[in-house]
Amino acid sequence: MRDIFDAELHQLGEDLAAMSGRVEQAITNAGIALLTADLALAESVIADDLAIDAIERDLDERCVLLLAQQQPVATDLRIVVSALRMSASLERMGDLARHVAQVARGRYPRHAVPQALSGTFAEMHDAAVRVARRTTTLLNSREIQLAESIEQDDDLLDELHEDTFAALLGGSWAGTTQETVDVTLLGRYYERFGDHGVSVARRVTYLVTGVGRPELDRTAG
Repeated sequence: MRDIFDAELHQLGEDLAAMSGRVEQAITNAGIALLTADLALAESVIADDLAIDAIERDLDERCVLLLAQQQPVATDLRIVVSALRMSASLERMGDLARHVAQVARGRYPRHAVPQALSGTFAEMHDAAVRVARRTTTLLNSREIQLAESIEQDDDLLDELHEDTFAALLGGSWAGTTQETVDVTLLGRYYERFGDHGVSVARRVTYLVTGVGRPELDRTAG
């Protein structure tokens, strides 16, 4: 019986990593679609988000069954509860990638990001892709030193998010109302993407080391 339970816990970990891999592909393609006005790529991200949602539903159902049937305690309980929380964070990251793609699709054939901020959003794209890639690697390898790199990229996303506000509020901003709305939303999407990556990283670190308080994560509020 214990062997079966251990196998189920192991499968949860593998499925979380697979889900993260899909999120990594989603944010990569969404950013490319945004920066290049690629309609087909944007639409593929939007469609593929259904698969991420399906993985989350399946993971959640299995976690609930494990809680009900196995009544895990101590470390086993933390693993199952953490899997529930991490799947929710990853699902939200997928949603945020979809939101980026929807903005790109909505402005096609024009670019959603004004030329004056294209460099800032290119940096945000690169940082978000690193967060996603490192999150996937962390879930696969449990190499907790990656958690610090994820937090550093999240800090960069926060700084770039602030840069977008500085640009919008500066006296030289000449964007349209639609461009102002798009920049505001896009900056928020990328900033929140980083926050959810940090949440996953902190939970993995807690599971591996027992140090930290994963409930105090960046996704609160």
